[in-house]
Amino acid sequence: MAQKDFYAVLGLTSKATADEIKKAYRKLAKQYHPDANSSDPKSTERFKEISEAHNVLGDAEKRKKYDEMRSLGAFDGFTRGGRGGSQQRGGSTVNLEDFDIGGLGGLGDLFGSMFGGGAARQKSRGPEQGQSVETTLDVPFRTAVLGGKVPVEMEVSEQCATCSGSGGTPGSSAKVCAECNGRGVLSFAQGGFAVNRPCPVCLGKGQVPSEPCKTCAGRGEISSRKKVLINVPPGTDSAGKIRMKGQGGRGRNGGPAGDLVIVFNVKPDRFYTREGLDLIAKVPINIAQATLGSKINVKSIDGKKVSLRIPAGTPTGKRFRVRGLGVQKAEARGDLIVEVSVAVPDELSDEQKKAMEEFAAAGGMKY
Repeated sequence: MAQKDFYAVLGLTSKATADEIKKAYRKLAKQYHPDANSSDPKSTERFKEISEAHNVLGDAEKRKKYDEMRSLGAFDGFTRGGRGGSQQRGGSTVNLEDFDIGGLGGLGDLFGSMFGGGAARQKSRGPEQGQSVETTLDVPFRTAVLGGKVPVEMEVSEQCATCSGSGGTPGSSAKVCAECNGRGVLSFAQGGFAVNRPCPVCLGKGQVPSEPCKTCAGRGEISSRKKVLINVPPGTDSAGKIRMKGQGGRGRNGGPAGDLVIVFNVKPDRFYTREGLDLIAKVPINIAQATLGSKINVKSIDGKKVSLRIPAGTPTGKRFRVRGLGVQKAEARGDLIVEVSVAVPDELSDEQKKAMEEFAAAGGMKY
């Protein structure tokens, strides 16, 4: 079976920068998110591939190890190997779990997470923590600035209530998995290396029920959707992250659940833009206000009324700074910057046109 190239999954080359990887992931995750493609069941698998690729390439240390193995041709495709955890080639036996290159550490751990859906190297079937899941969440601009809660519906895996996670019909017995001989893992040969992967028949348990549970089809878990409120901290930026402990993939064999990592994508606002901790508000004024001077009222993002004096002769693009009414993040707070733009009327009445002509003439202007 062929292992997909994570760079190809994200539509990138191996020379992609960290920023390019992040941008490609955010674009594809938004495009294939299950919530936006409820009528296309294939989008869920595509979304999982994208998340898996970003989980490796988005982590500097994992990417380094991945590139090391990639340079050795470890991604040209796997062939089914034996079940003993090692492979022979040219009279030698090599196992990735014991393989170390340049002090990189046990590469079996890395390949366990990349090829085993987040499962670690399975030398025993003790408690295992679930996989951490990363997802992107769109946040309204004002919620990102002021902080608040955003409801989101997500798909989660929960222990099957019928079989209590065993995968078997209540009262049925368990037997050793014939596919992996009870090891819970299968070995795949590649270029003289052996990579262990959780057995797809027993799902890494080493045993299969004599009669599979009808509710979960023997998986021991079921997928469901639940609504949660995501707390958005004040001053949140796009690409900012929060980690929700225990809200990720379900653990195995009594292990704790993984974490859910939320990556924020701040949506634009119709009135405000942001420059660091400063908020920019563009306010239109007419020619008379710009020429003669005027007083205007502006609301801050938290609803406070601000009065500004516009001096006579103010040009379009002129900025006025109001201290302390920008974005607050921790102990720091930016300013509100009001940028005026002089609006020119599309049409004039005869009286208005005459007044403008007189004004132009008085100033020595000629047509």
